[in-house]
Amino acid sequence: MANLKGRDYIETNDLTRDELDLLLDTTTELKEKFHRGEPTQLLPHQTAFLLFFDKSTRTRNAFEAGMTQLGGHAHFLDADVTQISHGETPADTGKILSSMGHGICIRHDLVLNQGNRYMREMAEASDVPIINMQCDVDHPTQTLADLQTLREHFGTDLAGKKIAVSWAFAPSYAKPLSVPQGLITLMTRYGMNVTLAHPPGYNLVGRTLEAAKANASGSGGSFEIVDDMDAAFEDADIVYPKSWGVYDLMLARQNANTKEEIAENQQECLAMNAKYKDWICDERRMKLAKKSAVYMHCLPADRGSEVTDAVIDGPQSIVFPEAENRLHTAKAIMSCSMRERPF
Repeated sequence: MANLKGRDYIETNDLTRDELDLLLDTTTELKEKFHRGEPTQLLPHQTAFLLFFDKSTRTRNAFEAGMTQLGGHAHFLDADVTQISHGETPADTGKILSSMGHGICIRHDLVLNQGNRYMREMAEASDVPIINMQCDVDHPTQTLADLQTLREHFGTDLAGKKIAVSWAFAPSYAKPLSVPQGLITLMTRYGMNVTLAHPPGYNLVGRTLEAAKANASGSGGSFEIVDDMDAAFEDADIVYPKSWGVYDLMLARQNANTKEEIAENQQECLAMNAKYKDWICDERRMKLAKKSAVYMHCLPADRGSEVTDAVIDGPQSIVFPEAENRLHTAKAIMSCSMRERPF
């Protein structure tokens, strides 16, 4: 029987199918109790430290509200106003926080080759679970909520369903690669046919592509990469158009040492994005998918750029049930992994 007590949750690929199914089943139970108004104080008097290197709406509120509903306390930490900004190491930070609480949840997603490594270094030094609230490689709380939403909509057997994970234009900022990477590595675990679409230059991290291929092979699903958004949408059951940054420029960002260099890198990314303004999820493209197809997005979506209002507010959109499921999956992850300390 699957048991995640005391376990880190850094990438979905670290877990077995049985362990993922445990999280999904727990999510379903906690959600049903939430809607019935039943208390679920599974972590009384526990503390989860929420360490953010980036901004957040859904993730922060899902974990803060979720921990309250589990009977514990979520303690928000902005990395910029901690000693991390003065160079304290992940190992030292982890040792201190784990001596004071019961779990450490981290968002560190904007720079390739930093966030995931930071979490794993902290996990090595900590004796409480490390939970990934989004890194440069994966966004495993988001994609678990996505999977939960699909199971609610289509049923628990998703084998053979086609999901189009496509790049889309955004003028706001160069977004992390972790959502599409998390989608292709998780949905292929469940026998789905995953099509990844992006323009030239918007590659994903190599090991996530290899994991998606291996997962598809093992589950009986499929994984392909195309450079045409229309081709990805054709006959899809699910469309998930989402912007992310130019791979080489995102990789170069790790060498930026000043705010000016970071801003210059950002502008280069946005200039590249502007070449592909026609990569938008609109009503025409939705008609390429199946009539029963659903539109998904992790939010916030760049309305008028990534997606039209007619689609995101239309009858095929399931983005708001998807967003609500962030709460219930966060609760499932914390309740399954965190544990009470003996007195």
